[in-house]
Amino acid sequence: MNFITLTLLLVYQVHGLSFPKCFKFGFATASYQIEGGWNASGKGPNIWDWYTHTYPTRIADLTNGDVACDSYHKVATDVKLLKNIKADFYRFSISWARIFPTGQTNNINPDGVRYYNELINLLLANNIKPVRIISLIMPIKYFPYSGIVSKPGSPSTNLPKSDYFVDYADKVFSLFGDRVKTWITFNEPSQICEFGYSNGAIAPGYTQLGIGNYMCGRTLLIAHAKAYRLYEKKYKQLQKGFIGMTVHAVWFEPAAEGKTYAEAAEISLQFMFGWWEHPIYKGGYPPVMRKRINYLSAQQNFTKSRLPYFTKDEIKLIKGTADFLGLNHYTSFLCSALDSGAVQSPLMNPDTNVTCYQPSSWKRGASIWIKVTPWGFRKILNWIKKEYGNPKVLVTENGYSDKGELQDCNRVNFLNDYLTELLNAIKKDGCNVQGYAVWTLMDNFEWGSGYTERFGLFYMNPSDPNRARIPKMSAYVLRNIIKTRKIDTTFTPQGFKACPAS
Repeated sequence: MNFITLTLLLVYQVHGLSFPKCFKFGFATASYQIEGGWNASGKGPNIWDWYTHTYPTRIADLTNGDVACDSYHKVATDVKLLKNIKADFYRFSISWARIFPTGQTNNINPDGVRYYNELINLLLANNIKPVRIISLIMPIKYFPYSGIVSKPGSPSTNLPKSDYFVDYADKVFSLFGDRVKTWITFNEPSQICEFGYSNGAIAPGYTQLGIGNYMCGRTLLIAHAKAYRLYEKKYKQLQKGFIGMTVHAVWFEPAAEGKTYAEAAEISLQFMFGWWEHPIYKGGYPPVMRKRINYLSAQQNFTKSRLPYFTKDEIKLIKGTADFLGLNHYTSFLCSALDSGAVQSPLMNPDTNVTCYQPSSWKRGASIWIKVTPWGFRKILNWIKKEYGNPKVLVTENGYSDKGELQDCNRVNFLNDYLTELLNAIKKDGCNVQGYAVWTLMDNFEWGSGYTERFGLFYMNPSDPNRARIPKMSAYVLRNIIKTRKIDTTFTPQGFKACPAS
């Protein structure tokens, strides 16, 4: 083999791979973060309306989602963006309080149904498939009765209930399931439970450390399973749809060689990811999670484990309730034993007794927790393949935060590098990844960070009454990837400067 032939072969190996024709590209958003219209036309207040109005100083820039991107009034505008960028699908969520203002399904808001029908129908008219998150941002009037966890101060033996969500899901399937064929029950349940019901960092702001998170988790897993079984029995044959749950997972890399470091990384993966997927794919909680929490609960003089048990019937109910695995992935951490002296990340559950951290030398985005580690994307996909038998995976979020610049070279490099690792996982490793959604379509309300962190491929100024959407460089780059099915790191859209290599 001569030098020229070898060079061409190496170039092909790096740049010659292309995404399969059946692979789908899309965008992800969430109702509270983009819709606005918080009290429009019969919508009831939800827990994030209550939270941002009651505790405005808990949001970095004192903003809220009252208007957000005003997508409630800009359905046609948003669908046009998606069409122009050649999106195959659009992952969005339902606002529970927009359809059922009090939470009770006998009190339906016709305008809420109209809004989502308009969006779904316009997407389909433009050959864009709707992917829907049923959502757990509850109406505030319903929240005290929702049974997600016991109220603070009440006995932890009051087990949560799940039928409220299932009743809501039933109505949503009946309203929209004739056109929506891909459903996500919950998005990032670990964030809901850890930050909403354990450390109180997000709405509803409950602080029941090491208790509320596990009670919440048990509720969501049972609710997910009941919704899946309901659809399976009542709707699947007629509507022919698919249901999964989306879990946020970082990649945990051993900080050094050796058994102790490898075990630390594996424990972290099981506590963050296995918490949700082990019950679905294997049955029951991961053994390491059960063993550790049982042990620590006894040491802390609890009469029962802080990790509630499933009954045999509940284990059977949950196991097998996934037509696909939804994955949100952004970044990676290094892990070691807790006594290593490294600074403990607030992301980590103390019950792991593991330290996971991100070196200061790693390049970061505007979000302190996002360090650019594309190699971790390929590794988490391969771990899923090995751990759960190579299930169908839909990447439902992956993205980069900055301050909103139009010449967003850092995001361009992020997308090129992460998508390269995704393509390697598919073509070289055989990972069964069906599609990819970037977070997010346009700059939106990023929960506690407000608008201080921008993930959008379209710039949106919340001070602009018109909420204009302006394409960034990354929008053109992703459009070219979708169009050509290839990653071209040399592609520079007209009107922009070439980006330096990552």
